[in-house]
Amino acid sequence: MKKIVIFAMGLVASTTTLAQEKVETTISGDIVNSYIWRGQDLGNVSLQPTLGVGYKGLSLTAWGSVGLTESADTKEFDLTLAYSIGGLNISITDYWFNAGLDPENRYFKYDAHCTNHLFEANIGYDFGPLSLQWFTNFAGNDGTNKDGKRAYSSYFEAVLPFSLAGIAWTATAGAVPWATTSYGTTGFAVTNLALKAKKEIKVTDTFSIPVFGQLVGNPCSQKAYLVFGFTLQP
Repeated sequence: MKKIVIFAMGLVASTTTLAQEKVETTISGDIVNSYIWRGQDLGNVSLQPTLGVGYKGLSLTAWGSVGLTESADTKEFDLTLAYSIGGLNISITDYWFNAGLDPENRYFKYDAHCTNHLFEANIGYDFGPLSLQWFTNFAGNDGTNKDGKRAYSSYFEAVLPFSLAGIAWTATAGAVPWATTSYGTTGFAVTNLALKAKKEIKVTDTFSIPVFGQLVGNPCSQKAYLVFGFTLQP
């Protein structure tokens, strides 16, 4: 019996190792009625595709957003290099927006004082019932502080997932620690209080569509938003 148990444990461990060594690919696209990011309104109806690869905790992800109804809405293309081990996660993101310091809005323009790119570092930890994340801009088209100097704009948030009535919920509280024009703050400010619900709608025996709704409030700007969206993925 002992030999059988040891063999079974070895088989499980071997299977787990193989699963961890498998390269994973992510292909998906969200459609949302409003693009709300960290309590900020960045556009109306938007298409937001994702393409990523991951291997042994290391991942490279491309994410974008484009407005479908208003030509003035934010166009965005982000690249994120991330690594996670256990509950710890770290990442660096290169954000590109269609408006910034470059009047021609060129993607491959990386000059320090003439670029639409913004670079951000992130560190966080998932404790299971609660995760904490910290983000800081360290280069590119960052905002300024009260003295007109680079603000090293930062944002931190606490995320609490839970289940209620058979639906997956997420509660988020986010704040900006100091003054920055990037978030429109003059000091410490709570900018993002959100409650999100997500449920998969079964279409066929092999295909379902994740649908989500989110209530977002920004106490700093005195704005509130109701977001609805769904995800398409193979």
